[in-house]
Amino acid sequence: MRKELVLGVILGASALAAPGFAETQTAAAPPTPKGTEMIRQASGTFEVKVMPLAEDEKVPGVSVGRMSIDKQFKGDLEGTSKGEMMTASTSVKGSAGYVAVEVVTASLKGRTGSFTLLHQATMKQDGDFKMSLVVIPDSGTGELAGLGGSMTIIIEGGKHSYQLDYTLSEVR
Repeated sequence: MRKELVLGVILGASALAAPGFAETQTAAAPPTPKGTEMIRQASGTFEVKVMPLAEDEKVPGVSVGRMSIDKQFKGDLEGTSKGEMMTASTSVKGSAGYVAVEVVTASLKGRTGSFTLLHQATMKQDGDFKMSLVVIPDSGTGELAGLGGSMTIIIEGGKHSYQLDYTLSEVR
């Protein structure tokens, strides 16, 4: 797969870019009903390196590429991630998709551990870009055991940031 197409898939989210978000939970928030968890937000920036992986056995007729993902997170989430992405192109320039699995090892607002993100994205020739990143259930370890949620990637002016909407038990 052409490197610029893969980067276009990853960086195409700039059309959806929005200003950064602040954490919405406040000290004055009403108590959470027993048996439910409050959705919290974490935000910050990240640097990402995406590199092509060596070609392996291909399925005839399927146009795929493989890439490695290497990130450094700053902000409410401090740490690193490693992952692998599989991309698919079409005969229509500008239309593509990818899936990825990324293991994040970090501190989330002071709680340390790891968790796994699952990515799925599509991009159409007309610029329509859809991306979904979710925390894989039961993938949290250490003080992040029980973590659930989803991540939004924001790209503005060539800079990457994230918003993680998550639930996590208060028990440490």
